Amino acid sequence: MHGSHRTAPCLPTRRTRRLAVMALAAAVSLLAAGCAAAPVATRLNAQAVAGKTAKTVARYLKITPAPGTKDANPSDGITVRAVNGGKVTKVTVRTGGDPVTGTLSAGGESWHSAWTLGTAQSYTVTAAGTDSAGHPVTATSTFSTLSPARVFHTEIFEGVNQTYGVGMPIMLIFDQPITNKAAVERSLSIATSKPVIGAWYWDGSQQLDFRPRDYWPANTTVSFTGHLNGVEGAPGMFGVHNLTQTFDIGQSVIAVASTTAHHTLIFVNGVQKYDWPISTGRATLPTPDGTYLTVHKGNPVRMIGGGPKGSPGYYNELVYWAVRFTFSGDYYHSAPWSVVDQGFTNVSHGCVNLPPADAQIYYQMAVPGDPITITNSPKAGNWDDGWTEWFLSWTQYLQGSALHMAVEAGPGGSKFVSPSSLPPDTATAPLGTSVPGNYLAA
Repeated sequence: MHGSHRTAPCLPTRRTRRLAVMALAAAVSLLAAGCAAAPVATRLNAQAVAGKTAKTVARYLKITPAPGTKDANPSDGITVRAVNGGKVTKVTVRTGGDPVTGTLSAGGESWHSAWTLGTAQSYTVTAAGTDSAGHPVTATSTFSTLSPARVFHTEIFEGVNQTYGVGMPIMLIFDQPITNKAAVERSLSIATSKPVIGAWYWDGSQQLDFRPRDYWPANTTVSFTGHLNGVEGAPGMFGVHNLTQTFDIGQSVIAVASTTAHHTLIFVNGVQKYDWPISTGRATLPTPDGTYLTVHKGNPVRMIGGGPKGSPGYYNELVYWAVRFTFSGDYYHSAPWSVVDQGFTNVSHGCVNLPPADAQIYYQMAVPGDPITITNSPKAGNWDDGWTEWFLSWTQYLQGSALHMAVEAGPGGSKFVSPSSLPPDTATAPLGTSVPGNYLAA
């Protein structure tokens, strides 16, 4: 008969216990994994990506100028582009020169510096973004800009914290002829405490003026910035400095003189305040028509003219309370010798003669840039005989811009806009603007 038989169990060895523990740990690990949420993608370390896999980063962020460039053209600025599904999120630029700012496109496709770069400067660009899967990536580029063989410099007429009249243009003078005029215009920015519409006008190749469409609003602060460092003004010729200036537009003081009525009206802040008798240029030396601007004043001013010394018409006189408005020598000034003619007859050598007390009142109000309009003269005014920007209509003035664009300025700065997008012009002469064709002979 066979009885039941139970085999005695074997005692476990150390090796089998170790395998069992490992198997149990694996089972526990699998069980835990089965209970946990799905694992998320591991974020890449931006610095590791930039430092160890530059080729990978370059697939998503491209910086121009490229790393190591030694003679980058500063007029091209800096561009960062996202490629292959990447995005640009932030760009910083380190340099020993002027700070560099820029604009990031709405979708993060690109970033570009706002202005040209400085000449002979080193830059380090750090661009942050993401790759096509949303992982963070960082790219850098260190480069330097060229040292130009030819340069130009720019000066501004306006003085710091000075006050000017409502007709005053911003006047820039270049020491070299400019051929790339559009690039220079794009480098210029204006901030105004009150909204202003205006335009740039090239008077030749070495002078550029800004004039408002209508007279400046009274009591406006104007801040000009020329981002000219790095602008290529002509092939191979670059600006090497930026230019800034802040000045004020004061009260509105506008003079209108009639050579036939023999009177001048003086308007202060839009209100006629004075009506004075005058005597303008005699028939052989008529005062020329046109809307001019006061240039400077002196008390006294020595005036010499009328022909060779010793001739019948020669004069050499000290003239008081004299405010100049043409480069050829026309003034509003005190003329006690012609008081009997003022209001009736033209007897001057081209100036506007005033009674002494009236001349003093005008002198004490006048600042450079106050409009003076001469009317009804048989002589036409001459362009550039004084500050003659207001000889031109707004349409004519726009034609002098290389961009043919208007400028809208305000407290936040300025921008170029199409002239067709501007609101209607409601200003009227003589208080708000000048009359088109004002320089033509009567």
